[in-house]
Amino acid sequence: MYRARMPQHLIHVDVELKGVNPMLRRFVEVVGVRRTGWAALDRDPQQDKVEFTCPHCGARDQKNARRERSLYHFTDGFLQDLQGEVTQCHSCKQSVRVVPVVLLHDQGEARRFEAVFADQATAGDPDTDSAAAASAIPSLVATH
Repeated sequence: MYRARMPQHLIHVDVELKGVNPMLRRFVEVVGVRRTGWAALDRDPQQDKVEFTCPHCGARDQKNARRERSLYHFTDGFLQDLQGEVTQCHSCKQSVRVVPVVLLHDQGEARRFEAVFADQATAGDPDTDSAAAASAIPSLVATH
């Protein structure tokens, strides 16, 4: 009437659980740009995208903007979202953290952002020619 109890199978895993926390992931951070108004004349006004360049493969990519514009704060001369977002590159499928996301409204802000970003790109390597560094930065200003 009563069945004999089946022995439980024990699985031994050789992982030290004290040192592993799966919630602590480190993503490579990259600066994102969200263009609105006059800075976004070269695309459909209904599209609200965050543009970034993948640090793994160098491909330019974009994602849909999720955060409200009212959550952006004035920091370092630009409206920025310092919380950022995590996304995946469509080319190499690697995860990247897009932080900060800079909100650019007109072409003057876009030119100023390119100038500041070019200065930061050449600050790490003083031997780099500034013209070469400027050509490596994706253009944010509409040329139409």
